[in-house]
Amino acid sequence: MKGILLAGGKSSRLYPITTAFSKQLLPVYDKPMIYYPLSVLMLAGITEILIIATPADLPLFEKLLGNGERLGISIKYTAQTAPRGIAEAFIIGEDFIGSDSVCLVLGDNLFWGQGFSTVLKKIAKINNGAAVFAYPVNNPNKFGVIELDENSNAVSIEEKPQVPKSKYAVPGLYVYDNSVVEIAKNLVPSGRNELEITDVNKEYLKRGLLKVFKLGRGMAWLDSGTPLGLLQASNFVETIQSRQGLYVACLEEIAWRNGFISDEQLRATSVEINNSDYSDYIKSLLD
Repeated sequence: MKGILLAGGKSSRLYPITTAFSKQLLPVYDKPMIYYPLSVLMLAGITEILIIATPADLPLFEKLLGNGERLGISIKYTAQTAPRGIAEAFIIGEDFIGSDSVCLVLGDNLFWGQGFSTVLKKIAKINNGAAVFAYPVNNPNKFGVIELDENSNAVSIEEKPQVPKSKYAVPGLYVYDNSVVEIAKNLVPSGRNELEITDVNKEYLKRGLLKVFKLGRGMAWLDSGTPLGLLQASNFVETIQSRQGLYVACLEEIAWRNGFISDEQLRATSVEINNSDYSDYIKSLLD
């Protein structure tokens, strides 16, 4: 399975903070925002990742993450020249996806919870159909909303409905088989002239190939794409790390625990970024 991290768009919800700066490079407590969605792909065991961003921001992401070698993964980059919708990621990334299935994560989403990596590795094995998550929220009208039956099967999906049929939002993490590329190519742009990811999910639902995983009380999903969301995400990460002494979205730790890099490579990284709390945490892993 390949991974795509979508870090494009205008980031208008964070204006004026993002006037001259990509929101995915803003700090969520002690790490750039992009670390959190990238950690999700790595936790799923995905080692081939494509980052899609605006032409202006691509060099900054490349400077931050490089080609992924120090994390034992491969990171490639390509541009989305205009915000034409989430589903355009599959058209832009067609050559990268090739004949594989794909996991797409949005660059401003943060996930955390015990056992989440196990769920991720399970859905990463999907090669037929699609998988989305359902997460209960108080304001479902601001998200894509999924209606479930008594067996937690999808009944309907709507994009930001005025009268939601359920309290379950669809977070920005999706898994699709290879047919998603052709589905995306055949989408009709919405009223806001974008290729909607909800329309992709509707097509899989129509085909009877949409799986739904409910995220309950033991899981946290945060959208850090608004000023309040950014603050809440930072406070959440600080609380977890200060109380538990365990880092959220430490890419080097994930790479090491997944066997992508060796003890020696992890130690070399801690020396390279010496004199920071982050490097001290990495050293503590080896101790």
